[in-house]
Amino acid sequence: MATTPEHVDVLIVGAGLSGIDAAYHVQRAFPERTYALLEAREVSGGTWDLFRYPGIRSDSDMFTLGYRFRPWLGAKAIADGDDILAYLRDTAAENGIDRHIRYRHRVVRAEWSSATQRWTVTADHAGEPVTMTANFLFSCSGYYRYDEGYIPDFPGTDRFAGPIIHPQHWPGQVDVAGKRVILIGSGATAVTLAPALVEQGAQVTMLQRSPSYIISLPDRDGIADLARKVLPARPAYAVARAKNVALSTAMYQLSQRYPKRMRAWIRGWQERWLPKGYDLDTHFNPSYKPWDQRLCLSPNGDFFRAIRHGKLELVTDRIVTFTESGLSLESGRDLDADIIITATGLNLVPFGGLALAVDGQDINLPDTMAYKAMMLSGIPNFAFIIGYTNASWTLKADLVCEYVVRLLRHMDANGYTKATPIRDPGIGPAPFLDFEPGYVLRSLAVLPKQGTRAPWKLHMNYLRDLPALRYGKLTDPAIRFERG
Repeated sequence: MATTPEHVDVLIVGAGLSGIDAAYHVQRAFPERTYALLEAREVSGGTWDLFRYPGIRSDSDMFTLGYRFRPWLGAKAIADGDDILAYLRDTAAENGIDRHIRYRHRVVRAEWSSATQRWTVTADHAGEPVTMTANFLFSCSGYYRYDEGYIPDFPGTDRFAGPIIHPQHWPGQVDVAGKRVILIGSGATAVTLAPALVEQGAQVTMLQRSPSYIISLPDRDGIADLARKVLPARPAYAVARAKNVALSTAMYQLSQRYPKRMRAWIRGWQERWLPKGYDLDTHFNPSYKPWDQRLCLSPNGDFFRAIRHGKLELVTDRIVTFTESGLSLESGRDLDADIIITATGLNLVPFGGLALAVDGQDINLPDTMAYKAMMLSGIPNFAFIIGYTNASWTLKADLVCEYVVRLLRHMDANGYTKATPIRDPGIGPAPFLDFEPGYVLRSLAVLPKQGTRAPWKLHMNYLRDLPALRYGKLTDPAIRFERG
């Protein structure tokens, strides 16, 4: 005998940073509404539970990575992964959000029916399908694959006698003390891992195909510490948050407008950290402009200290093949290793691999266009969170959550049951993310598009988005509201 699927007003996909944010806003604005979070993994926390490699930390300050509604009280502005995970779970527990999470529910398909004015969502739970229905679907699952990191097709990997480890799948405790470790990569993960491995007693060689921009910042925020001494927690947090938003926005804008000057400034900072005569032209001279890819962060200069102390060697070269004892490079050099770590990036998958359909028609995501970078053309009562690439993820998540609350209130006030962005055929398409790291470029073909002008154009600018998403008009020709 068929049973009626459980129904909720709002169904949130994902119980990580974004999902907890969304749940808080929905619960606070609509205490009478029902909601649930479907989480594919067996625990909450998303990224901050998945990644377990040594040294895992934020690469955004916690005054902007933290939620607007809950002050970050930790001592460090650049926080360790365990502290961030505790902050997320404490937030969920304090607000009763954890009671609404359904673990081991991997959402695989969602179908909108205009006849019933609701979504029917199918999730896989321990190999069995589970069906729920919802009036509004909110995807908070980020944009990369949790079950698979990116590893290039390196020749000869089967020949290497030691372990080959991808940081996304760190195998618990790995004894690196006294070991020769080759760390392949030049992004944020590699820059985090290298000094952490050195701290554990490894002799590390970081092999990069091309350099990245790496800057040093203190892990404590002096302005925030001062504000905490003279202000209560919430105003002090607001001061630190506003200051860091302004600084990060200014740095990004300067990088975009004056790339040569910013490159020179970064080089000057690096020269002060590195040994005299160090070959910056080879190892710290990226081929791209500052902020065409995300800047890598070295708290308290830990990355540069490891180089200066002779515990970390930076090699800029290309791999010919793995060997029994390490790597053979294009320059003719051979690198010996006991362990090889492939910090070679991520694989993206939009909405956690969720397949969407509207009135029986499957949706091909590249055929859709993102409305205000948070809804999709032709798809009713659906929103998603994808954070900034040039600032803290949570800054955008907070704004999207606030906008969704305003949207739902507007629908309630006017008796609407359906809100659908309608694409303007006169607006040309553009890649969804105007950003150049490999993990983005490899995945543009499976992502939605953005448009060439508002409200379809994506702005990676919190100060520009803030008035539009928090206070701007909810009605415009690009979104259609209907009554059931």
